[in-house]
Amino acid sequence: MSVLNPPRSAPSRKAGRPPGARENFSAWSNRHRKWLFAAPAMIFVGVLIVFPLAWTLYLSLTDSQGSVRAASEFVGLQNYATVLSDAERFWPAVGRTLTFTGVALVCEVVLGMGIALLLWRPFRGEKWVRVAILLPLVATPVAVGMMWRLIFDPNIGFANQLLGMVGIPPQPWLSGQDTALGTTIFMDVWQWTPMVVLILLAGLTSLSEEPDEAARVDGANAVQRFFYITLPLMMPTVIVAILLRGIDALKTFDILYATKGKGGGSFHEVETLNVYAYGLSFDYNQYGLSSAVLILFFMIIIGSMWLLTMRKKAVSK
Repeated sequence: MSVLNPPRSAPSRKAGRPPGARENFSAWSNRHRKWLFAAPAMIFVGVLIVFPLAWTLYLSLTDSQGSVRAASEFVGLQNYATVLSDAERFWPAVGRTLTFTGVALVCEVVLGMGIALLLWRPFRGEKWVRVAILLPLVATPVAVGMMWRLIFDPNIGFANQLLGMVGIPPQPWLSGQDTALGTTIFMDVWQWTPMVVLILLAGLTSLSEEPDEAARVDGANAVQRFFYITLPLMMPTVIVAILLRGIDALKTFDILYATKGKGGGSFHEVETLNVYAYGLSFDYNQYGLSSAVLILFFMIIIGSMWLLTMRKKAVSK
């Protein structure tokens, strides 16, 4: 055999064999490992969301009442027509829900931005001030509602006693038809403004100081630097705070029920969509109608989330 033409080794069967199912699955799982690890949790959360939503949607299309196990008939969109034509309870509840959410959200964002700006720069006693500001978040909404209910009591409440010291006559607060909603908004602002402060303070601490310093060198005052430098840079964070807090404010129930009880008061003065749906379900056992209200409420929440998300994307660009 010639040295110049050494014998070729036989090709390995293993090297020439196409990859099997095990190798293909191993490569595929390696490429998608982040989704595989998250899949069990995503499936669990999905089932928790999809099943109650599907069941509520089914009930909204039936005349279910008295008991969810009782026989019911399919009525289509009749419940939705009944609810949407209810000008006495449903549409006023929609207005109160939007009013409660809008006013509370504006107050919380404005106050939260002001407090976050005060806490932005280090000062003596900063840690104790932050702890004091976060204290309202520690209490449950029901406990907060009961506490403020005692403070705003028209006879023995501290609020009217304080007003009397400065010569202002007593106010009805929670017992008045015109003041009850505003009083509950104040309670919500008192408890949840610290949450907005935390979000905005995190955004402020992540900002670069160079634009602010450049504006300071150019002679811009504090107000100009805030509106033309800080606020535009903070808009994505502000929209995140509005999105998180707005959805939570739309769903407010516990503080309203703890202070006013069934129906949002004798004249439904603080009856929002949550309180209205709760009354239909557990006071009147009208599960079909209450499910229709909840589906409509869900659509309002999804629509609000979509609008805020689109706004956030526009600001981010």
